[in-house]
Amino acid sequence: MEINFGEEIRILDGAMGTMLQKEGMGTEESTTRFGITHPHILKKIHKKYIEAGSDVIYAATFGINRLKSGELGMPVEEAMKRAVGAATEAAEEAFEKNGRRVFTALDIGPLGELLEPMGTLTFEEAYDVFREMVLLGEKYGTDMAVIETMTDLYEVRAAVLAVKENSDMPVMVSMTFEENGRTFTGVSLEAMAITAEALGVDAVGINCSLGPSEILPMAEKLKSLTSLPVFAKPNAGLPDPSTGQYDITAEMFAGEMAKYLEAGVDIIGGCCGTTEEYIKLMAEKMEVLDGGRREKKSGYTSREKSRGLRVCSGSAVVKADHVAVIGERINPTGKKRLKQALLDEDFDYIMAQAIEQADAGAEILDVNVGVPGVDDVKLLPAVVKKLQSVTDLPLQIDSSNPQAIEAALRVYNGKPIVNSVNGEDSVMEDILPIVKKYGAAVIGLTLDDKGIPDSAEGRVAIAERILKKAREAGLPEEDVIIDCLALTASAQQKEVNETLKAIRLVKEKLGLKTALGVSNISFGLPARNLINRTFFTMAMECGLDLPIINPNDEDMMASLAAFNVLKNIDKNAVKYIDRYGADETEPEKGKAPSGIYGGNPHEDIFYFIEKGMKAETAEAVEKLLESHEELETVNNFLIPALDNVGKGFERGTIFLPQMLQAASAAQGGFDVIKASLSAGEREAVSLGRVALATVKGDIHDIGKNIVKVIMENYG
Repeated sequence: MEINFGEEIRILDGAMGTMLQKEGMGTEESTTRFGITHPHILKKIHKKYIEAGSDVIYAATFGINRLKSGELGMPVEEAMKRAVGAATEAAEEAFEKNGRRVFTALDIGPLGELLEPMGTLTFEEAYDVFREMVLLGEKYGTDMAVIETMTDLYEVRAAVLAVKENSDMPVMVSMTFEENGRTFTGVSLEAMAITAEALGVDAVGINCSLGPSEILPMAEKLKSLTSLPVFAKPNAGLPDPSTGQYDITAEMFAGEMAKYLEAGVDIIGGCCGTTEEYIKLMAEKMEVLDGGRREKKSGYTSREKSRGLRVCSGSAVVKADHVAVIGERINPTGKKRLKQALLDEDFDYIMAQAIEQADAGAEILDVNVGVPGVDDVKLLPAVVKKLQSVTDLPLQIDSSNPQAIEAALRVYNGKPIVNSVNGEDSVMEDILPIVKKYGAAVIGLTLDDKGIPDSAEGRVAIAERILKKAREAGLPEEDVIIDCLALTASAQQKEVNETLKAIRLVKEKLGLKTALGVSNISFGLPARNLINRTFFTMAMECGLDLPIINPNDEDMMASLAAFNVLKNIDKNAVKYIDRYGADETEPEKGKAPSGIYGGNPHEDIFYFIEKGMKAETAEAVEKLLESHEELETVNNFLIPALDNVGKGFERGTIFLPQMLQAASAAQGGFDVIKASLSAGEREAVSLGRVALATVKGDIHDIGKNIVKVIMENYG
């Protein structure tokens, strides 16, 4: 169905739970179950919102899914049929009565379980639950899907794919943010906007958790981050515990929501605490300000507007407005130890490589598992999942196998880069549609079935063909990156300058970002680091944006730091001084600036736990037990290390996924402690049992589960 968001749809509905309470639902009853056992009440509520001016009514399907089937008292399909039926009947009667078109939305909420790596629910399981909801919603007549109140971008991705792969419904996505502008899993507004737009959703927004005055600046920021229509559904403030009444009245709410229109927000509605009165007053205010909302164009910018290349993980965003290092260490070419790790599925070694590169200054990590004898369709997504558990750096999915690329993109949390396509039509036809579907950027290599052109002009001609094919596949220009290919100076010396010239031409003629595997230049030559760092500097001067290098190579990172000072990128040389100011000598060659664990378990255990390295934590505890008692190790090392992570979480420098991984790493240490105590026939000290509970029928019970995990991992 074609829906003009921001034109046909301007006003959403309000809170379902609040309205059900007004209709007699008791405090001890489940909102979802009460609604589906009283569908006539659901229909009555929908009609009230329609009469108040809502263009969209959300069917009461928020908590109807297989994982919550025990709370429904009936099969999922029957519950879905009743909830959707109440909404569609109300919309149909409105159309019959006055010819007004009102859309019904399948309301998709969080599943109530943490997805991997924070929890045990796999991406594939979450997708399957959402898929069932989507099929039933479309079967019983919803016009669109709304994925709302989400805090985990990974869960959003599973839900969006479920909608787009199993229906023709348009889809809106909104997440719920804390006052710091992040969800409690650490997702930023920009990461949400980048990922949602890349996946092709129809509108993006914010709902729940905060009132209109707190959400307004976030909505304004979101508007600047995306070309999609933006919507907002704030709460009516906070409820008074004694009366249950919310502290923002309908009049106050409508006044605040008028500011959203002035800020250019396209679609508005209400969440917890808002009733039909709130929506009615808001609609009346919109009529006055808009001069007839249904005739007014929303004015949101075209999706073609470029904001430059942006890639992200679930919590970190990298904008290619500077030279951003892509770490090359998780690529088995020339790396015997990594090849063996891939064959053995030694994920601990691979994750350690990621952590080292992040500490050394990489902003994106290349991930390649291409080793003979490896099933890359299985291994590449497995490695992606493991890396996402220990680093928040965006990833570059590096493979020539379209099936492996798709398998990895499917489980990627955020917007990655795909490395790569080339100028061969068959390669582009295989890979570009996959890149488009999963919302990635792509690197195009300037070679085709005839090989690599000797001249810069020949390579640029291939780049133009790649750009043309990418446009035809629906990719925006800013998501196309060109690799002009560094050939070995030992064998093709005269082509070195052609590579540099090609980089400059791609920037000037096509306006695209460029990538380059820099160290290829020095193969077969002595003192390779001299060639590498000089060529790297020359390439940056020609416009190289995304060098693929070893960030643990201090020569290369020093060249970048100096370049940023000399090009006035590192203002006042702040980062350069921070990196080298304490050292009067030249930086030690071959050593990462931040260093890495040095074999001292007294210090290493803090690092291992912070980075979520479970095997290394266990090994460090074993070393500590050689000279410390079990409880001394717990009290002086494990607990302080976890406390240190907790302080980072409070400061906002560490987010929930990292905190849970740190707790899991500590669990590895506690397991060693328990084994040691058992071997010595000593009992662990217990402070007693803790009972955890949550409000009956509460759909937001994730906090309880987090507390359980953390307490278990504290031993």
